[in-house]
Parts: sequence; C-alpha cells; structure tokens
Amino acid sequence: LQPLPCALRCWVRLRLASPSRRPVSLLRSGGGGSAPLSWTRSISSGNSPRPPDTSLFVPVDIKTDFSEDGSVGAELTQPLDKSELLKVLNRFYKRKEIQKLASENGLDARLFHQAFISFRKYVLETETLAADLHIVLNDICCGAGHIDDIYPYFMRHAKQIFPMLDCMDDLRKISDLRVPANWYPEARSIQRKVVFHAGPTNSGKTYHAIQRYLEAKSGVYCGPLKLLAHEIFEKSNSAGVPCDLVTGEERIFVDPDGQQSGHVACTIEMCSVTTPYEVAVIDEIQMIRDPSRGWAWTRALLGLCAEEIHVCGEAAAINFVTELMYTTGEEVEVRNYERLTPFSLMDHALESLDNLQPGDCVVCFSKNDIYSISRQIEVRGLECAVIYGSLPPGTKLSQAKKFNDPSDPCKILVATDAIGMGLNLSIRRIIFNSLVKPSINEKGEKEMDTITTSQALQIAGRAGRFSSTFKEGEVTTMHRDDLPVLKEIMGRAVDPIETAGLHPTAEQIEMFAYHLPEATLSNLIDIFVSLSQVDGLYFVCNVDDFKFLADMIQHIPLNLRSRYVFCTAPINKKQPFVCTTRLLSQFARQFSRDEPLTFDWVCRHISWPPMPPKNIKDLAHLEAVHDVLDLYLWLSYRFMDMFPDANRVRDIQREMDEIIQVGVHNITRLIRASEAQSSESLPSTQLQTPPQVQRRLRGSQGRGQPPKDVSGSSTLGSRLVQEGRLTKDLLQQLRREWSEEQMHPARNEQTHSRTGGGKSRADKKKRK
Repeated sequence: LQPLPCALRCWVRLRLASPSRRPVSLLRSGGGGSAPLSWTRSISSGNSPRPPDTSLFVPVDIKTDFSEDGSVGAELTQPLDKSELLKVLNRFYKRKEIQKLASENGLDARLFHQAFISFRKYVLETETLAADLHIVLNDICCGAGHIDDIYPYFMRHAKQIFPMLDCMDDLRKISDLRVPANWYPEARSIQRKVVFHAGPTNSGKTYHAIQRYLEAKSGVYCGPLKLLAHEIFEKSNSAGVPCDLVTGEERIFVDPDGQQSGHVACTIEMCSVTTPYEVAVIDEIQMIRDPSRGWAWTRALLGLCAEEIHVCGEAAAINFVTELMYTTGEEVEVRNYERLTPFSLMDHALESLDNLQPGDCVVCFSKNDIYSISRQIEVRGLECAVIYGSLPPGTKLSQAKKFNDPSDPCKILVATDAIGMGLNLSIRRIIFNSLVKPSINEKGEKEMDTITTSQALQIAGRAGRFSSTFKEGEVTTMHRDDLPVLKEIMGRAVDPIETAGLHPTAEQIEMFAYHLPEATLSNLIDIFVSLSQVDGLYFVCNVDDFKFLADMIQHIPLNLRSRYVFCTAPINKKQPFVCTTRLLSQFARQFSRDEPLTFDWVCRHISWPPMPPKNIKDLAHLEAVHDVLDLYLWLSYRFMDMFPDANRVRDIQREMDEIIQVGVHNITRLIRASEAQSSESLPSTQLQTPPQVQRRLRGSQGRGQPPKDVSGSSTLGSRLVQEGRLTKDLLQQLRREWSEEQMHPARNEQTHSRTGGGKSRADKKKRK
C-alpha cells in the first residue's frame, strides 16, 4: 500500500491506540504536532516511602518476534529505516526531560538504562512492531511527530520487563511490617496478663515460671533449644502433668491414642499462635534481638493466645518488653530474682593446663581449639569430656552425664559456649581459653569480635550452680593478658534490648509472587526486604541462609509453598556433607517428581551403615550425616506422604548418635590419628608451625612455664611427641632429613644459596 494521507493515519492511530495500549495518560500542551508533551505523574506528591533497592529488580525476558497486528504498521506507512531509527532512539535516551519523567514513574538511572537497552533491542530486532508504535516511530523519522511521543511505548515496555513498577503500591502494602501485633487476631481478642521473670543465670526465674505452668489446666513452654524442651517435657510428666513434646524433628504424644495433652513443651519456632492456653512460658526472651532467630520470640510474645504470658530472661529486656506490650494495650508485671549461689572472678589466670583441677571447664570458641586443648589434657594423664554445638543432643547429654558423675574419672570439661544453656553441669570453675568469638553481623557477614557482656555472664553463670556439687563458682582466663579484659567486660552493664526481629511469612511471599510471577524466590525475598517498612521497635532478620537454600534448589520445579518450606529447613550451611553432595537438592528433586523418599532411598544416599570414625574428619562427617537425618525428620512433619519412613529413620539416627558418642569418648585418639595423617601428607619444605600448634604452645607453656614431662624422658624429641606437638612419623622424617644434611653439607648449602636462603649483606655486616 502507498503511504496514507496524514488525516487517515491519525484516524488509524486513534483506533489502534486502545486504552490497553496506553500505559500512561497524556495531555497535549499545545496544538502543533511538534509540541512537547507533559505527562501525568503516577507517583503522588508528598512524603513518599524510602526508594527501593532497584539493583534487586531483575528484568523479565519478553518475546520480540511476534506482533498481534502483523505487518499492519508497515502497510499503513512504510518500512522503518533502522539507521535513522537508531539515531532517534539515542536522542530520546539523552533527553533530560524524559529521564526526569521516567524517574518520577519509578525508573531510576539504573532501571532507565536497562529499560532503554531492552526497548532499543526490541525496536531494532523485532520483525514486525505493533502497529501504533510503528506509526509513531515512522512519523518521528519523517519529521511529522515529536520524539517525546515514544515515551508511552517506552514505559509500556519498561513495565513489561519490570512488572514490579506497575504494582509498587501493592508490594509496599504487603511488605508493610509496622504493626505486627495485628497479625495475631486471636491474641488481640483477649486481655493477656504478662509477667516478666528477670534475673541472671541460676536465679530461679525459669523455675518459678514453670511452677505456674505446671499448676495451670493447660500450658505451653517455648524454649530456644531441643534440650530445654526435652527437659521440661520430662519434668512435667514426672510431676504427673501430662505433657507432649513438639520440636521441628520430633513429636511425642503421651496419650496412647495420640490425643493432644493440655500441656506441651516445644522449641519456640514450633509454638502454635492459634491454640488457646491458660499459661505460656517464653524462655530466654533476650534472644528476641537475635539477627537470625529473633522473629520467633517476637511471634511468640505478640501471638500466643494465653491468659498469662510468663517471660523469662535478662533484666536488660524489661523496658523493651514493656514498651512492646504498650502497643497491644497489655501491662507487664516484673518479678526480679537474684542469683542463688555466688560466683567470683579470680585475680589470676590459669596460665597452664598443669593447673587444672576437678570441676574445671575450659571454654573455647572453635572446634580446633577444642581438639587442641583436649589433646594437651590427655598428654597430662587427665580425662576430659567434650561438648560443642554440632554434636547431637544425645551425645551432649552423655558427655554431661560423664562429667557430672562423681564416680567417673572424667573431672575436666572442654566445651564451646554451647554449655551456656540447655545442660545441667556441675562446674566449679569456668576458664575462658579465648575472649574472641566468630559472629554474624546484621549484613550476614562473619566477624571476629570480643564476646559481649551478656555472653560472658551467660557462660560464667554456669559455674557453681544451685543444686550442683559446688556451691560457689569461680571464673578466670587461660592467659594472663585476657584477665583484665574479662574483668572489664563483666563489669559493664548489659546492653539494653532495643529492637525485635521480624521475618516475612509464607503468605506474604505468596502475595508477592502473585504480582511478580516470574521472579525467583531469592529475588522475591530481596525485594520484600528492600521494600519493607518497620518502625523503631523492629528489624528484619537476616535472610542469607534462606536465600542460600533458595538459590540451591531454584532449578528444581516446585510450587512456591513447598519451595518456601524447603528453604526454612534447619540446615547448617557450614556442614560440608549437606552442601557439597547437594543432599537437600536431592531431597527436593525427588519430592518434585512426586516420588516418596523411602528409608532405602535415604540409606543409599548416606551410605548406611557407617564405619566407626577413625579420625576427626570421619567424626565431623558422621555429625553431618546426623544433621541429614534431622532434615528428613523435619520434612516428614511437613510432607508426611512424601517422607513416610520417619520412625525407621529415627531408629538409625539413634544408632548414629551412639556411634558419635563412642567417637567423642575417644576423641583424643581421633585427634592423634588426624595429626598422623596430616604429617604424612606434609612436604618436607613446609615444616612450619601451623596455627593450631601455635595455640597449643601458648596454652601449654603458660607464660614461659614449661609443661611437665609425663614420660620422664629428657630428650627434646620425646617431650614434643608426648606433648602432642609432633608425631612419631614426623619426628622420624626430621631425623632422616637431618642425617642427609650432615652427610651432604656442601650440596645442601648450594641448594640453599640458589633458593635465596643465604644471609643478606646487611645481615652479615650487622653480625660483624
């Protein structure tokens, strides 16, 4: 067709530009075709919320080779000159007015550039453009239209690749976290009595709250650890009060028919906010500010539907909990408690492991230090128990029982801060091997920081506990330089708690996904956190672990709710077995195929039955396998049909726990085996002291005080072997190298000089 008259083209343009094709309303400011346009703003003026982090907006791929209008645009006008069109588009991109208008409609500089690149590619590479866009571009190229006429079509394309621009107001409403108390209508429908039991460790605060819990007709105990939930479960049933146990991996109903009891002891993430109770106990309330788990305490405090809420924790949380309860119209009754038994900070450090006494607990903040200290204690002819965080609960209880047993020769405990809560231990003296602990900041980054006052008091408070063998406790450090630092830390007031954690729920993420169906779960979480609004009392918890799992299983086809559940699984991403073998991915892939994960399937993937550990690496592997079985049990309560063999898996998990207990009981033998293997693989050119050996040297020498010679041998080599600094194989290798050097001194000297190992001139001159 020949080009149509201008009037007819205008009529066709009006017919084609239906309301669905006009993403932004526009008004002509003048009558001429070349007059610029002014557009109505889509963002209202006034105080607007903080702008989102647009770096999180991932553009959506759109098809560029199809137009519902066919070639109508080219038939009504003429084919577009691509070179002239490129010049027009670049002029459009450089116009300051367009950039400002785009910014007012949600396209900052980053998004504007990305949208323009995509729009330019779409216009230049698409075979047949939409008829209305084709006509507008042709008019501009022919000088009959204004370059600003491209803007509505550019915005239409931008909203296709960035769909969040069209629903930003809805997304902001969904991610508005400023009034979390309103999320729990059942709790808001009753007037709750809140009692705060405040005091240090070993003050009886939790005891008094539990007494009220046992007196009530119904109650729920919410604790931070499975060990604490187990303890309350056993105490309650021993007292004649039927009580169920609910943790992420375990459900125990005392009623033979499986009916729920009036009382339940649970980990805090598992508490029900819809079941009515007479009394609820929330333990360790100070963890409401925890960067990762704080949301669970916030949910329990605001959401538990109980007539009485008994909160236990540090006095540093009193003012904050009181302020938080003002938002719900509930008053807080405070009951203060003093420590039942005293503990004192010693005036001198231990300085050497030779000074250990029965009832001592050496606290370390890394596994390597645990292994090193245990090995040195064994060299001195003493037996020690070992407790650290990644051990199964059964193994921790077994080691605690061994240490507490007066008839057991084990009188020393080496542990991490895992002893801070959940275990009853008869400790006389706490000895801090170090005051530096790895931590995770608000950004999810790992840092090495000096322990806080709260952490120091929590650990130190384990010494001289009420009802233990020792009525008074003592606290000191291993090294002399650390003692004044510890005194300064424990002399400070505990930092007051000022904020509580929140976490996006599955329902909120599902609503986000409705508006952004093409976004990944990790991207949805990022955008949610970026847009979220919280008031001064709250913060959004760290979601890095959630995103780590979301990215790991993104390639597996799952519905959003199932994907969300998999990503909330309690997996320690530091454990190599779970991550390197992608066992979580295998669980999810099998689940996506709608194929049940049977007992035989699990046994094949964990290579059951396992071999007893021969070294520390084997022991760490078994601990990771135990975590995998925990993961299966955790998922079995969310997807019962797909994880049908929970009872059989729990049976082999108990066996695994027993194998690990044997390994921990013989941990010093495993350490020796690991050292022997590492020394065999060590090249002769790398005979430098590794960091863990340096730590041993520092701990055993104790400020220049030599360790005792257990064997009675006077040779240096024998003493080094006995103290665990060298293995026999490494000693023999050193002797062989020394003999070779004595037999061929000239050759060794030439080799030394060729490698630059000779003395420098400055050194020789200085020596002269």
